[in-house]
Amino acid sequence: MISTGSAGRKRALAYGSAALVLTATFSAPAAITAATNPGSVVLHPPEPTGPHPVGRTELHLVDPGRGHPWAEGSDDRDLTVSVWYPAVDGGEERAPYMTRSLQGTLRSELEQVGLHRDTVDLESSRANALLDADAAVDAGPFPVVLFSPGFRMNRFLNTSNAEELASHGYAVVSMDHTYETPAVDLPDGRVIRTRVPDTETETYQEAIAVRTADARFVLDQVAELAAGRNPDVDGRELPAGLGGSLDTDALGMFGHSAGGLTTAETMLVDDRIDAGVDLDGTLSYHTGDGVWADSTLEGADRPFAILDAGLSGIRRLPHNSGYNEAFQRFVQASSAPVLELYTADGEHMGYTDHQWILPALAEVHRPDSNAWHEAVEAGIGTIDPEESVRTQRAYITAFFDAHLRGEDAPLLDGPSADFPAVEFVEQP
Repeated sequence: MISTGSAGRKRALAYGSAALVLTATFSAPAAITAATNPGSVVLHPPEPTGPHPVGRTELHLVDPGRGHPWAEGSDDRDLTVSVWYPAVDGGEERAPYMTRSLQGTLRSELEQVGLHRDTVDLESSRANALLDADAAVDAGPFPVVLFSPGFRMNRFLNTSNAEELASHGYAVVSMDHTYETPAVDLPDGRVIRTRVPDTETETYQEAIAVRTADARFVLDQVAELAAGRNPDVDGRELPAGLGGSLDTDALGMFGHSAGGLTTAETMLVDDRIDAGVDLDGTLSYHTGDGVWADSTLEGADRPFAILDAGLSGIRRLPHNSGYNEAFQRFVQASSAPVLELYTADGEHMGYTDHQWILPALAEVHRPDSNAWHEAVEAGIGTIDPEESVRTQRAYITAFFDAHLRGEDAPLLDGPSADFPAVEFVEQP
C-alpha cells in the first residue's frame, strides 16, 4: 500500500509493507514509470568498523498460550529473531541480507514505485555477517542489545547498525513482530503474513502492547541461552560459544520509529534493560491526537537517548523536543538524563538501511528524475549518506559503551567537529 498520510502520521505509524518499506518514506510520484531494462543492484551493507568479524544466526521462539489480537484462533506466538555477534572467521558464507518471503514482498513494492521488480538482485545480496559462525569467545562477554523495527517493518532493516555493534563486541538480538511484519518465514516452511487492520490509533496501541510483550519474552529466551540452554523450539544447533559469551547483566535496547516507543515502553515495565535508544520514534500513540503512551507521561529512570531528525507536521517544524510535545513530556518526566541528538538534514527513514540503499538505487536507476530524487530526499533527507551512517554508528556505540560497559565516552559530552551534522538538544 502506498502511504499518503502527513509527515506526522508517517513518523508515528511508519506504514509500509516491504523489506525496504519504500511506501513508508514516500508516495509513488506520478512521473515515474516502470523501468523496462533495469540494471541490477546488489545490496551490501557498509562494512562494520570494529575489530571483530560478525556472525549471524536465527532463532525460532514460541511463547505458548499468547496469541495475537489480529489473528483469531491463534494460541501460541511464533517469533523469529536474528542474533548478530562477534565471530571467528572460519570461511563461512555470508548471511543473506533478508529472508526469501521478504524478497518477494520487496519485488512487488518496487513495481509500485515505478521500478522493475528485478531492480535489486536479491538472491546475490548479502550481509557482512558470516552465517552461523562460531562466536569469538575471547572477545566476550558480549553485552546484549535488543532491536525493535518500525511499524510494519522487519528485523533486517537496521543491519548496518546491528553489524557495527557486533563488530565492537556486542550481541544484537533483532525481533520481527509477527502479524505486523510483512512476512515472517518459519523453519517448517510456514510464512506468517501481516494482518494489520485498517484502523490507526487503536491498532498502533495494540501493536505496542504486543511488541512490549515480545521484547520481554525475547529477554527471557536470551537468559535461557546464556544459561546454556537452547531456546530454539526446533532444536537447531546454535553457533559454538554463543550462549556462554552473553552478558545478561548488561542489557540495552534500541528501536526505530515504533521500535523507539517499544523501547521506552519496555523499559518502563522491565528493569532488566539498563539503557535505551529511540531512533526518531515519536513517543506517543499517534502524533497530534494527544494519545499519550505510559512512557510519554512517566519518562525514563535509566539512561535514554533520542536520535531525531528532519521536519514533521503540517508546519514542518524540527522533529525534536523543542517543538514536539511528546518528546517534551517524556524528557520532563524522566528522572534519568535523556541525551537528545538532532540531525537537521536527515529524515525519518535515514535511521534505517534506507540511508545506504536508496541513494544506490537513485544513482543507478533515476539519475535524471527530479521526482525520484525528491521522493528519496523526503525519506532520508539531504545529509551525505556515508556521513549519516558513520554518525549513527558512532553515537549508538558510544552510548551503549558508556551505559552497558561503563566506559568513558567523551563523544557524548557535547558537539564534535568530527560529526558536524549532529546538534545536541539542550534539555530543561
